[in-house]
Amino acid sequence: MTASSQGPAASSRVAGGEEVLSWPDAPVLVEVRRSGFLESVHRGAAVVVGPEGDVRWSAGDVARPVLPRSANKPVQATAYLAAGWRPRSGEELAIAAGSHAGEDGHRDLAAAVLASAGLGPEALGCPPALPGHEPTRAAWLVAGRAPERLAMNCSGKHSAMLAACVAAGWPTEGYLDRDHPLQQAIEARLGEAAGEPVAAVVVDGCGAPQHGLSLTGLARGVGSLVAAPEGSPERAVADAVRAHPWYVAGTGREDTDLMTAVPGLLVKGGADGVHVAALPGRGAVALKLDDGGDRGRTPVLAALLQHHLGVPAGALARWAVTPVTGGDGVVGEVRPSAVLGG
Repeated sequence: MTASSQGPAASSRVAGGEEVLSWPDAPVLVEVRRSGFLESVHRGAAVVVGPEGDVRWSAGDVARPVLPRSANKPVQATAYLAAGWRPRSGEELAIAAGSHAGEDGHRDLAAAVLASAGLGPEALGCPPALPGHEPTRAAWLVAGRAPERLAMNCSGKHSAMLAACVAAGWPTEGYLDRDHPLQQAIEARLGEAAGEPVAAVVVDGCGAPQHGLSLTGLARGVGSLVAAPEGSPERAVADAVRAHPWYVAGTGREDTDLMTAVPGLLVKGGADGVHVAALPGRGAVALKLDDGGDRGRTPVLAALLQHHLGVPAGALARWAVTPVTGGDGVVGEVRPSAVLGG
């Protein structure tokens, strides 16, 4: 079932004859109302796949490649296990697939993953950053503490990448180069899980290669993790992420809180308006907001989970409709549009 289908994006020419693709028209997925007035909308695409990866519902162009950003991390983590990395705990595997907030426990665990491979923070290729967790960040600023690589939200992924290189006997130098054996294995694994070839490889915000996939491929890949048999690398990642959601995001973060609220749910957000989620036996959903913003993501995600994967509305209430404030009170709401069902 398709709520709105889109054809190929129109192309145009720029100086020098280079062909570029214009952004396709997309349905409104989110409405922002202030005092009853429709103030803004967020357009995008979304897809629902069944447990076997078949498309059961879509809105917008879900075959067009997007950059899933950190939503790729759970599938990427299976490549570290295939390379021979053996995390010492479920927490280590969870942070390898996470985008943590730089809280003390996050940094300590990423450092422990490195230490277990005989490495230190200086081996990390991700940029230095301040913690994303506001109280921790504020304490660092008051103390005059400089940004650190371990505080960067992708340091868990990078630590696991380096540990996988050590386990496989690959060089740790150049581990972020696209032609490095680790990155070749990750690219192949993402395409295999998605059921389609990687459409583009670019540089992500953390400096690692980032792989373009369709929303359908993204949903299929993450859905395959929760559907995998016990004892498989795919199921190990899914189980670790769901058992230890604080290491996937952090205190007060939506991915952590959603996985705590909905038993069995795997959720992973990505930068620039991407989110993916999967439930065993029910399938997976993926979305991309065209404006790349965060405001509309959880209303879309909650609507997809409720109307298409059968998650009870009560479990999703805090994310389904978010408030718009005015003065000292609430005067409106950010809510999913009718195209999403219900």
